[in-house]
This record gives sequence, structure tokens and C-alpha cells, in this order.
Amino acid sequence: MSPTLRAATTLGAIALSALVLPLGLVAIAAVVLLAATAFDAWVVRKPPELARTLPQVLSRGARVPVRIEARAPGARALRLRQATPAALALDPSEGGATLESALVPRTRGRHALPPVGVRAEGPLGLGAAYSQVGGTEQLLVYPDLVGARRLARAAREGRLLDSRTRARGPLGLGTDFESVREWAPDDDVRHINWAATQRIGRPMTNQYRLDQARELVFMIDAGRLMAAPLGDRTRLDAALDAVTAVALTADELSDHCGAVAFDSEVRLQMRPRRAGGRDVVRALFDLQPRLVESDYEQAFRRVAGGRRALILILCDLFDDAAARALIEAAAVLARRHAVLAATVTDPDLERLVHTAPAVEADVYAAAVALDLLDARGRATARLRRSGVRVVESAPESFPAACVQAYLTAKARLRL
Repeated sequence: MSPTLRAATTLGAIALSALVLPLGLVAIAAVVLLAATAFDAWVVRKPPELARTLPQVLSRGARVPVRIEARAPGARALRLRQATPAALALDPSEGGATLESALVPRTRGRHALPPVGVRAEGPLGLGAAYSQVGGTEQLLVYPDLVGARRLARAAREGRLLDSRTRARGPLGLGTDFESVREWAPDDDVRHINWAATQRIGRPMTNQYRLDQARELVFMIDAGRLMAAPLGDRTRLDAALDAVTAVALTADELSDHCGAVAFDSEVRLQMRPRRAGGRDVVRALFDLQPRLVESDYEQAFRRVAGGRRALILILCDLFDDAAARALIEAAAVLARRHAVLAATVTDPDLERLVHTAPAVEADVYAAAVALDLLDARGRATARLRRSGVRVVESAPESFPAACVQAYLTAKARLRL
């Protein structure tokens, strides 16, 4: 409980009145004011009723509306304040009895939204009571779902180049229904469509095509190299944006998705299954990098056997020394599977190399950046020689590049 500005102003006026009024009368007025202030705050001591409306599942970088409304019978005015962790940005964060704001998640993962701070002013406007209402709310911030869904929809509608050339597969005794046609003597009688036969008046049979579902396995490096900053996010954030886009596209094209996330140990493994892309995204959205060396050999053993698949490795080719373990393990994996290594380029290094130096320190920085880019180029060349296709792209176009590489591999029947 606390006095308001009105109470403080009134108390100041009573103090000034002591210059012209008897001190006893002034003291009585001050006591009455204090009692009225205490009573005013006591009237609104109970926490108000609160309604907070916002989605529980968010997409990193996507603005969502937030509405907070409070009701307190007898209160003269309400003031709301919603605090947020650093991973969330709310604008505005303060308002009256109804607060309408926009929430922008900055970092993916699980985040706690604290209770709402409420200041309720009494009916006389002299006292106010403070309370926290609403409890802590858990929010799930996923990678860039908006961009991923846009790419998946484009692939489904054939607006991406290679998604239009997707082979449907030969007709035969498969598992996917294709059409209904007139029955021929050589057809299997078990496939006769009796409903269509009765309706048309002559024998009709179901036509099937062979199941053309492919297997796609994501190998996500969550070691120390993927913790490197990349603007306002990490390399692992960029990798999971790409995983989300490819996984949702694979669901649209009826492929089977699985995933292995690893660093020095395997942290998560999901076997490929139909419509598994959404499950992969849900399982990986809060994956965080750890500052340990990644064990590629151990992780790749998990997928070395089994049905031929496209193995999409999300990693960082920092230099040829750091990528040596990846290169050696990927070469063995490429003997059985189609292997694709995807890595995001560093805009800061590119800028240092292509910007004219202004001071002497810029020359040394550009030399270091050039050495790193050369080492990265050597690592990329060694990977390609071992039978691994490498995709490199800037952070903003990385998901689209990975989706296009997946569609190209699928169209060329590499899976």
C-alpha cells in the first residue's frame, strides 16, 4: 500500500495551512488524511480479476498480439505492467486497465512470462495497493515457423523449381491409391471397387502406385562450434530454422523424417516415420548448444545402416582442422546414403574481406578473415571429394537453400 500523488498534494496543502490556521486543527486534518489514505488503499487490497490473452506457441521473430485486461470493483483507476525476460520484447509494457501490446520473441526455447504487476487506486484517489496477478506462464518459442510454412506451401504448389519434377512412381500393386478404372481380365479381383461397379454397371478396379516415400534424416551438430554468434542468434538457431523448413516440406511431400542431435554424445534420436517432420520440430525447438567437441563418428553410427536415406548434416565448417572428424565420418556414410552437409556463411567475415580498410587494424582483421575463409574452402573441397554435397548460404537464405537442395536430391532420385 502507498499514498498517491493526490494524497501527497493534499498533505502539502494541509502543511501550508498551518501558517494561517491553529496547529491543532492542522494536526487533526493530517490525521484524517492519513486515515482516509489507509482506508482507500484497504478498499482495493484484493487482487483484481485479470484476463491475459496470448498464444502459447510462438515463432521466433514473429509479432503476436497480447491483450491484458483487469477489473477491480471499487477501484478508481488501474495501472498494469507486464515484465518480460530478455528473450521476449513487449511494446508497450505498461498501460491502463486494458493493455494491448505486441510481443516479439527474440530467442527460441522455453521462456517464463512473469505475473502482471497491478496498481489499483482507491475510490478517493488517495491510496493505492500493489499486487501481482496471473501467475507465471510458460511460452514455447519455436524457430521461424512462418518462413518454414511459406517454403513448404511453395513446394506443395510446385512454385519451387525441383518440386514440380517430383516423380510419382510407377503404377502397380503398391500401397498408395491412384485412381479407379475399368477392370481387365488380368487384374487382381481383390482390388475390385464394388461400390463403383454397382454405380456404373460394369466391373471397376482400384489402381495403386508403388509407395514412393523417401527417408530423410537430420544430423544436427549441437557442439561448441554451433554456439558461435551469428548476428542476434547462434549458428544452431540458423540450423534449426533450416531443419524446420525442410521437415515441414517433407511432410507436405509425404516423406519420412527422423533426426539425430548430438555433441560429445547423442542427445536425441528419432527414427524416420511418415509425417514425422512436425514431431522433429517439436523435439528440437529448445535444443541448445554445449561447449564440448562433437563426436561425429559416434553419431553417424546411429544411421549408418538401414534403408538408404538422405542424410542432411547441419554443421559449421570452421576450418579444415575442426572439420576433420566430420570429413572422415561423412566419407564412410556417403558409401550407403546420399549425404548433404549444410552450413551457414558468416556475414561478418565476408564484410571484412570485401570492405576497404579504414585504419591499420582493419588490414589485420581482413587478413585473419581471409585465412579463415580459405580454411573453410579447403574443408568444403575435401567434403565434396568424399562424395558429400555441400550447401553454403547466408543466414537469411539458408532455409530456402536447404529446401532446394532436398528437392533436388529427391527429383534426381538420389534418395
